[in-house]
Amino acid sequence: MADPLLFNPRAYDPAHFDPETRRLLRATVDWFEARGKRRLIEDYRSRAWLGDFLDFAAKEGLFATFLTPASAAEGEGRRWDTARIAALNEIFGFYGLDYWYAWQVTILGLGPVWQSDNEAARSRAARLLAEGEVFAFGLSEKAHGADIYSTDMLLEPDGDGGFRATGSKYYIGNGNAAGLVSVFGRRTDVEGPDGYVFFAADSRHPDYHLVKNVVDSSKYVSEFRLDGYPVGPDDVLHTGRAAFDAALNTVNVGKFNLCTASIGICEHAMYEAVTHAHNRILYGRPVTAFPHVRRELADAYVRLVGMKLFSDRAVDYFRSAGPDDRRYLLFNPMTKMKVTTEGEKVVDLMWDVVAAKGFEKDTYFAQAAVEIRSLPKLEGTVHVNLALILKFMRNHLLDPAGYEPVETRLDAADDAFLFRQGPARGLGSVRFHDWRPAYDAYAPVPNVARFREQADALCDFVSRIAPDERQSRDLDFLLSVGQLFALVVHGQLILEQARLTGLDEDVLDELFSVLVRDFSANAVELHGKDSATDAQQDWAIAAVRRPVVDEARAARVWERVEALSGAYEMNP
Repeated sequence: MADPLLFNPRAYDPAHFDPETRRLLRATVDWFEARGKRRLIEDYRSRAWLGDFLDFAAKEGLFATFLTPASAAEGEGRRWDTARIAALNEIFGFYGLDYWYAWQVTILGLGPVWQSDNEAARSRAARLLAEGEVFAFGLSEKAHGADIYSTDMLLEPDGDGGFRATGSKYYIGNGNAAGLVSVFGRRTDVEGPDGYVFFAADSRHPDYHLVKNVVDSSKYVSEFRLDGYPVGPDDVLHTGRAAFDAALNTVNVGKFNLCTASIGICEHAMYEAVTHAHNRILYGRPVTAFPHVRRELADAYVRLVGMKLFSDRAVDYFRSAGPDDRRYLLFNPMTKMKVTTEGEKVVDLMWDVVAAKGFEKDTYFAQAAVEIRSLPKLEGTVHVNLALILKFMRNHLLDPAGYEPVETRLDAADDAFLFRQGPARGLGSVRFHDWRPAYDAYAPVPNVARFREQADALCDFVSRIAPDERQSRDLDFLLSVGQLFALVVHGQLILEQARLTGLDEDVLDELFSVLVRDFSANAVELHGKDSATDAQQDWAIAAVRRPVVDEARAARVWERVEALSGAYEMNP
């Protein structure tokens, strides 16, 4: 019997979606399964371009259906629906991050277009999607990374109301094949933010020069150069401050996808790891008979469940966002930073169990162990996103506001607000609902109660001995505080989703025993920081807790993990 908490292609039926979404999701799974594991791995090893996959996606209208907002759509069923986008992220991650990446950078490339009032560009993008084209997001540069203040992509007025664009972009996915590349630059005749421009380019144009793929992978992460590329009025997507906001708001949309891709990778790797370990005999016993192996695999399992619960609940806040409800601006970097780093921990725990098997070329695990590393480092590093979530800490912990409860959002609606988010500023004024009721609802669960003690301790830290002015310039210290805050938010959405889905309390209790340990480890880390005051050091030691141990509960959770052995193996 398939574990209902994990994606399993053998039992997958996304019945909560409309018929066309269900058909497309199932067709995608079936395409990968028919292709088979041997071909999947060989394409990964040989760094083959994804032409066959993109042909399939074009034939099915997959990208056009999922990535055309209703305002630009002509075909039935086309909308921008974060719930089903998340489901497809998970499937792509499950079969290989290269497939997800081509889709992900298409999403990024579309962001500035769907935020634009340029109807000609919007119509062009919708047509290209319908024709099966992919897109690219031309933001970062070799010398400046994603520091868009310093862009060297220069647009010189041509005297006829247009521009000639010259400059290079670096680390641009799909830059080899994109029908439309959203490119960020600045005018040579206007100083400051008013000179920013987002414009649309075509990778097939003679003034677009593809330099190389900067990574050794099927992912085509390009360097390209424009030499006097003509930019007409129909190509201009945004100008001035709006171009800057479009860049940041696009990343807000795009980085949400990293969490569910990470989940898919971990799920496939877990089936392989548990099956291998349970069927390998060592010293006359299955490897899974050893207590340390059981602990590592059980920890990996509950961490993975936590990743899924948090991400699923974050979808609801993303879809319910609006001008007066911007809570998604916290939960979004949380999915990017916290869920993806949890994915690394999950794979590391399993790798300790499978050991040398994890290097073998005929396993999915070998690529999972590599690819899981990339997700915390894309769309802003862990450190960048940790620094971002710190802007919300005081309001979230200490100053809740009244909001109506957000329901589960699986309805077939268009998430139009994502393309009219407005100015990318004012984060310190974002308010949140009270986090405590989510914990109160599970107060009888021993490790939830134990973790709640630590969450309350963090509130005491913030209100009484928060970082002073000197420490606020010490990013190393602040990031330790950010890790503690992230755990409280992580636990909150996990508990909200657990309540909505009726999660088994054994699994929840075991998961929170892991979070208690994580909080304690981060508190010890803060204690050792150079700039920690005596009061902060005392607080850190006092916040350390030992999880509540329950051998019977742990045994029941282990039974769920053990049942994954043989539950899924990809068609050869």
